[in-house]
Amino acid sequence: MANSMGINYGQIADNLPSPEDVVPIVKSIGATKVKLYDADPKVLKAFANTGVEFIVGLGNEYLDKMRDPAKAQAWVKQNVQSHLPATKITCIFVGNEVLTFNDTSLSDSLLPAMQSVHTALVNLGLDKQVTVTTAHSLSILETSYPPSSGAFREDLVDCLSETLSFHQKTGSPFLINAYPFFAYKGNPKQVQLDFVLFQPNQGVIDPATNLHYDNMLYAQIDAVYNALASLGYKKLPVHISETGWPSKGDEDEVGATSDNAKKYNGNLIKLMSKKTGTPMRPNSDLNIYVFALFNENMKPGPTSERNYGLFKPDGTPAYSLGISSTSNVAGSNTTTGGTNGKPLSPIPTPPSTPTSSSTGYLSISPATERYEFAGTVLLAALILTKMLL
Repeated sequence: MANSMGINYGQIADNLPSPEDVVPIVKSIGATKVKLYDADPKVLKAFANTGVEFIVGLGNEYLDKMRDPAKAQAWVKQNVQSHLPATKITCIFVGNEVLTFNDTSLSDSLLPAMQSVHTALVNLGLDKQVTVTTAHSLSILETSYPPSSGAFREDLVDCLSETLSFHQKTGSPFLINAYPFFAYKGNPKQVQLDFVLFQPNQGVIDPATNLHYDNMLYAQIDAVYNALASLGYKKLPVHISETGWPSKGDEDEVGATSDNAKKYNGNLIKLMSKKTGTPMRPNSDLNIYVFALFNENMKPGPTSERNYGLFKPDGTPAYSLGISSTSNVAGSNTTTGGTNGKPLSPIPTPPSTPTSSSTGYLSISPATERYEFAGTVLLAALILTKMLL
């Protein structure tokens, strides 16, 4: 087992610390991987020779252009090759939650763009160290309860099958964004809070496999594993590219509190440190990117969208995770509190949403997708309701 925690480093804000000051913050929480929604050169240069692994993003607005192999190669040379090997870029995700936009121009361009970027890596001799993938919303699933019956939406199967074949041939991971928070927010009376927060609870049993689940995220991951297996891709690695919990929300955003955010992210981090997989795949690595590093004041949408960060823009913790660590931020020391004053081993933080940058990240902000696509929320709520009955 080689479970590793990553963090989403978003920059949709006008008050964030410089990338140089972010380096010690990332290290202080023990995160070894960072996911960017673009390929911000300032960030990539700041993290040179730190050993931190990076996933960089190519926005949805670039998909059509990236179908052109020449343009794809130019982008890879400028945004990836120029930073290697000093900055450890290991993956490029092309497009974000494309298949759930119901935009055929985007979905038709997705695989050709991924293929062009991969070809560029091959031509430059980088394909052995950098993979190509895309990130999906959990709403690509038609069925997710019980986890053993997880299946993709019928209207997406053909498109997904071609993409999955690409993953298998190139050895790249399948990325999924999963948010148990929306299941609870959508149906707080029937969705058990302890089940979504990794708190002690009786859990549920999948009647088909007899496997026991005591948290929703693992049930969601196994539903994805089963959906992949049903199409013949049982061995494809699944990475959770986004998951997190907001520390603040609007009046109708039930559960968006600092206490719940502390429990979700803190318990998730502790669970990751145990180096165990899911009930269906106990020996598979869990690669999870928490959302997010900072609160981002310029993100659109409800209040929660601006409050997913583990840290405030000044580098102080948004809430205590029970982690004891010290980092120098803008010349000052910042310490996150331990439990009863006792320091705990450093652990990684949740992922965040990116700032608008030269790559046009704003247009693919998960913020927009999260609060506009209610299907995921309703589906997850329905799933857990059935599981707890």
